[in-house]
Amino acid sequence: MVLHTLAAFAAVPRVAHTLVVVSAGDAFFEGHSGAWSVASCGGDTRAQSVRNGLQVLAGQAQPTDWVLVHDAARCLVTPAQINALIDACEHDAVGGLLAHRLPDTLKSEAGGRVAATIDRSDKWLAQTPQMFRLAALMGAYEQAGAAVTDEASAMEFTGQKPLLVPGGAQNLKVTYPDDFALADAILRSRT
Repeated sequence: MVLHTLAAFAAVPRVAHTLVVVSAGDAFFEGHSGAWSVASCGGDTRAQSVRNGLQVLAGQAQPTDWVLVHDAARCLVTPAQINALIDACEHDAVGGLLAHRLPDTLKSEAGGRVAATIDRSDKWLAQTPQMFRLAALMGAYEQAGAAVTDEASAMEFTGQKPLLVPGGAQNLKVTYPDDFALADAILRSRT
């Protein structure tokens, strides 16, 4: 999955450098090479891995450089989506994220039963990549701590309002067993 993700980023010439964060002892990239570098600084949580990766980048980049953070589990991202995010955010004061409007009716639950139908008109599903300035994102993670689930929520913790950039239903996060078959079908349809 990660190789599909890396191929999408490699196809975007504006991406100057790609850093892959893995856990210590992860040997997957010993058998693969490409236009990326690998940092064995992954943490116990996504937030810790991102923070550790940002520390590595801080030694290689300027504080005002843009950083795009992406989940390897979203192996279906396309170069067009990455370019759309960069186009939308490069002159924005905050930055933003790919997201997809919630298409389904949304229910809340109590005791295994529907408690209410929730208005979905202003609801979005957060996706990645998410794009913010290096120093601002590092500061947001320092302030927010482990309470965040993505970069946008870290920025929100500091009072910022990230830009929502339309992504797409195919930029799904491969999480459940059924997702693998869907991802495989989508990838096969693209070749």
